[in-house]
Amino acid sequence: MAISKNGPYGHPNGKIGKLVHYMLKGQPVTRMVGRRTKSSPAQLVNCQSMAVTMAFFKPDCVLKFINLGFELEARGTVKNPHNLATSYNKKFALKGAYPNLKMDYSKVKLSQGTLPAPKGTTLVKTPTGLDISWNTTEAGLEHHEDDIVMILIYLPGLKNGKSHLNASKRETGKYSVELSEDVIDEPIEAYMCFKSADGTQISESVYLGNLNGEAETQEEKTKREAYAALKARFDQVSDAYLKYIEPGGSVILTKAFRNLETEYRALKSKLDHLPGKPS
Repeated sequence: MAISKNGPYGHPNGKIGKLVHYMLKGQPVTRMVGRRTKSSPAQLVNCQSMAVTMAFFKPDCVLKFINLGFELEARGTVKNPHNLATSYNKKFALKGAYPNLKMDYSKVKLSQGTLPAPKGTTLVKTPTGLDISWNTTEAGLEHHEDDIVMILIYLPGLKNGKSHLNASKRETGKYSVELSEDVIDEPIEAYMCFKSADGTQISESVYLGNLNGEAETQEEKTKREAYAALKARFDQVSDAYLKYIEPGGSVILTKAFRNLETEYRALKSKLDHLPGKPS
């Protein structure tokens, strides 16, 4: 059912038959309800691309950052910051092939604008957290000393992180982030950008780098755990199997040995072909 607040000739709000009517940033929108059919290969790729991108944007720390990072770009359009961030990163910040798509954190963009972006950045791990620095001596920055520094520290293994939306000023050239002992050794992806003090300009975000290696996806973790469990069983069977083989190579033929040999060969074959083996 749809409701027409402006009378019979106004734009309705809700569902009428196969049409859904709603307002989007002051614009009346009508779309048809699709009928679910078997997905094509391209649709499957698109669905996973969207799911991976949305999972990255889900934490509050990332959501706050992109809402500020793309807010100026979205002004005057029917799109919102989330739409713009999704559109870019879904297209340019993924890697792999379906069904193993995942984020390419080095290509992620969290803000879009014309303000001079950070240059000469460094990311250093310390015993208590991270030290971040950037160049403050570039030509043409005389009127940007009070630009606000925005920093995102993302922990992909935990699917969370922390945003520092008013971390420091451009003129300071450095900022330290404290991390607790339980996360300091987690895989870390770090980003930063500048925003003008009056909020009218923002720079493109810059990827500061990765620390502690790349985080496992859930699928990679599942494969690794499956391999480890199979390897543990193989080692157990192997020890029992080898006890039946004499030093000279002769074998004590018993029913127990034949059963062990069958399982030993089956497990060995599985291990040779099972993904998840440590590199």
